[in-house]
Amino acid sequence: MKKILVVEDSSFFGRMLKNKLTSETGAKVRWVTTMAEAVTLVRDDASEFIAAIVNFNLPDAPRGEIVTQLVGYDIPVIVFTSVVSKEVRDQIWSERVVDYVLKEGVQSLDYLAALLRRLERNPETEVLVVDDAALPRETIAALLRVHRYKVFEAADGREALQVMKEHPQIKLVITDFHMPNMDGFELTQNLRKQWSKDDMAIIGISARGDNVMAARFLKCGANDFMVKQSFLTEEFYCRVSQNIENLENIAAIRGASVTDFLTDLPNRRCLFERGVRVWQQAAETGSALACAMFDIDHFKQINDKFGHDAGDLAIQHVAKVLRESLPAEAIVARIGGEEFCALLPQWSDDAAVNCESIRRTLELTALEIPGRDEAIRLTISIGLTTEPGASLEAMINCADTLLYQAKDSGRNRLVC
Repeated sequence: MKKILVVEDSSFFGRMLKNKLTSETGAKVRWVTTMAEAVTLVRDDASEFIAAIVNFNLPDAPRGEIVTQLVGYDIPVIVFTSVVSKEVRDQIWSERVVDYVLKEGVQSLDYLAALLRRLERNPETEVLVVDDAALPRETIAALLRVHRYKVFEAADGREALQVMKEHPQIKLVITDFHMPNMDGFELTQNLRKQWSKDDMAIIGISARGDNVMAARFLKCGANDFMVKQSFLTEEFYCRVSQNIENLENIAAIRGASVTDFLTDLPNRRCLFERGVRVWQQAAETGSALACAMFDIDHFKQINDKFGHDAGDLAIQHVAKVLRESLPAEAIVARIGGEEFCALLPQWSDDAAVNCESIRRTLELTALEIPGRDEAIRLTISIGLTTEPGASLEAMINCADTLLYQAKDSGRNRLVC
């Protein structure tokens, strides 16, 4: 289980941090009050801690010595303090901490919890830094690694495009303008031919900080711009986080638009968007394709007898059986109410055997309902076709017609 270390000598803030972080992150929070206790805890298992939240002034470490100690164990450190003077702030950032948070109330705790969630996701987030000058490139890369991003580096635009080709999942490119072979403007334009602003963010940087430079980067397709020599560390991290979070929010919205909220299966829209490509490939190559429609029998009776919450459990149960029983390449979708559809590429004769197995599994399974002594016994009817028809819609309609034949002939059966 992931762990968070809290080093705080104030019992009020210590308890508050422990309670907040436990509820918000689900991590095991270890709270100690001195540097000596903290070092004892991390000495043997530092890798188990995803972060440390520390007070800058402790009884046995009054000048921030705790920060140096924990950074030395390669633990991401966040300073949680009441007052930060310019001198202290400079010292904090010189230690390569993740951030500092002022003790200013509930908002500070919310920011802290969000920062920890960001840290947990960052190791899976890939970032590319492009600059022909080694020192600024390595400086920016080092800042990103403090926040646990997976960082790649390139010395010019051409090398950057090669890195992108090898690592197309990169989510953020930070690129300088003045570079040999291909400058930052041209690189940005080339990147935008393949990756949209919804898929990857670009931050332009330059030693020339005039408004024209910023405007030109933005017009070429960059999301943001910073001046190399003048940005604050806080500003850098905020801009990086905001650009990454914008991409995550867009991805979440996209996912929600094609995912059924109750079962996490693809929804009807996703079935048709993905299914058209699968159907076209089968039609062009003559490869096998099966389409099955599944419907829970007497579903209204389940709702009436056990309640709508139990009906939701029944739908989730059928979705789980379909997901686990059908092949990985199948497109399995909930297309409405208690009805599901599956497209099975490369399946023909085996599809009937597989669908009959699913029907039998559900028939023999009793679904337990929390708080109820009586379990749900449910069955499904299935319509299956291996004829592609004139279109995907025609194939699905054919399977749907066969499904209704299964219903009309007594339910709990497969009609092919």
